[in-house]
Amino acid sequence: MKIISTPKAPQAIGPYSQGIIFGNLIFTSGQIPLQSNGEFVKGDIKAQTKQVLENLRAVLNDANSDLDYVIKTTVFLADMSDFTAMNEVYESYFKANKPARSTVSVKELPKKALVEIECIALKKDSAV
Repeated sequence: MKIISTPKAPQAIGPYSQGIIFGNLIFTSGQIPLQSNGEFVKGDIKAQTKQVLENLRAVLNDANSDLDYVIKTTVFLADMSDFTAMNEVYESYFKANKPARSTVSVKELPKKALVEIECIALKKDSAV
């Protein structure tokens, strides 16, 4: 097991890792719309979703992977009425690969974020 820690994504705001590599699998922690310097993206759901997916990309890149190797995501939305707008941005990041996904509405997210996304991916050198 190896801990993922990259300065290209925001540092954990609690007692957890950005992600873990276990064998050929990568498990990311949920990413919220923080820039790598820790600044919160205060924009609408589209701006926040874009930042979240860029954060996931950075964590995956550090683990020798990319969004093309994601096999499962979980999306947490503070307001399910943002689903369509979030989905537009999400789809632009997963054009060729359409991972399995769950989307759930939650009462509140850290830092009052509108969206949080976590994923499970394969390492590039192990993809089948």
